[in-house]
Amino acid sequence: MRDLANFKGCRAPTPVTLKGRFVTVEPYRRAEHLEALWEGLGGMGINPLLLYFAQDDFSGIEDFANWLEAVSTKSGWLTHIFRDNATGKIVGMANYMRADPANGVVEIGGVAHGADMKRSPLSTEAHYLMAKHVFEDLGYRRYEWKCDNKNEASKTTALRYGFSFEGVFRQHMISKHRNRDTAWFSMIDAEWPLINDAFEAWLSPENFDAAGSQIRRLQDIRADLEKERLA
Repeated sequence: MRDLANFKGCRAPTPVTLKGRFVTVEPYRRAEHLEALWEGLGGMGINPLLLYFAQDDFSGIEDFANWLEAVSTKSGWLTHIFRDNATGKIVGMANYMRADPANGVVEIGGVAHGADMKRSPLSTEAHYLMAKHVFEDLGYRRYEWKCDNKNEASKTTALRYGFSFEGVFRQHMISKHRNRDTAWFSMIDAEWPLINDAFEAWLSPENFDAAGSQIRRLQDIRADLEKERLA
């Protein structure tokens, strides 16, 4: 744990562009991105994709646009879109949320991966870039991931990326007119160097075969690095 005697907090997250080998993270701009983001998330197929989001189902693109504007202006979400470097298509989104610069804490949430992100390195690299920015550029101490406790896919993803499960907040909120128990995950600054090295090793060209499939799993790489550092 870092010495906090002179800790004066962190800069609040602001819109940022983060370019990787497979994907670029860009600040969402309605006029530039709305239609492509809507299509990238499946158009009217967006509602099953966002089943575990708290808002009601969207009636169409304008409803979706108004929701994005509301969570930005009322809740301070910073929406970022994911652009596939190979095709130029917008394929997903995520948000920096509930920033607490005084304590060095911020959450990643409102995550949606479109069909073009599945079974590809894009999602892993996008979340690597966003976490790296939080820890290395902004100096945050804690990075959070929360999801509906029924969302098994989200919980599996959080663990794969290196977040640690911290517990379930029972009756935490009302989502789509029903109770939601929320699973909490986090990674902290002391863990980031190992998590970072695992991400970089997984994303390296040497970790993909000729068909573009991974050779080693991210979890296995991270576990092996941890064993090496404890030896």
